[in-house]
Amino acid sequence: MAYKKIKPYSHSEEELRQIWREEYCEKNIYTFDKVKVLFFEDMFDHVFYESANRKAKDKSILSLNRLEKIYWIKDTLKDPEAILKKGWDAKRKDYFEDRRVAIVKGNFVVIIVFTGLLKANFVTAYEKNDIGNIMDAPDFEKNEKYFGKENA
Repeated sequence: MAYKKIKPYSHSEEELRQIWREEYCEKNIYTFDKVKVLFFEDMFDHVFYESANRKAKDKSILSLNRLEKIYWIKDTLKDPEAILKKGWDAKRKDYFEDRRVAIVKGNFVVIIVFTGLLKANFVTAYEKNDIGNIMDAPDFEKNEKYFGKENA
């Protein structure tokens, strides 16, 4: 896969939001295994802002590092070589059956939540320096509920 980077500092925030809108919210995005993933405009802030204070989780700083990889989200979803793991539910201290974590480039993470047969919503994307805990998670397994009988 060709994971291209952009130079976010050469764009205004509105132009970056427009890229998000046009590339993710207004187009149909499918994973390599034919799951349609929905994106919403208001997710821009969640994905591309970082917190100045991790404990406060204030999401106050526009992250040029994250924006540089704005196209990596769909590239990751379309990459059949991505490592696929189950997502962790911190509240229940157990793994989700309906969340899939895709890892590419060693530490770029994209999470989706399944909402129906071959349908999912985008949850988040980020880079994580230490992904040992994600790599230790069980592999994601296709099930009939989200992939149908013939694909599970």
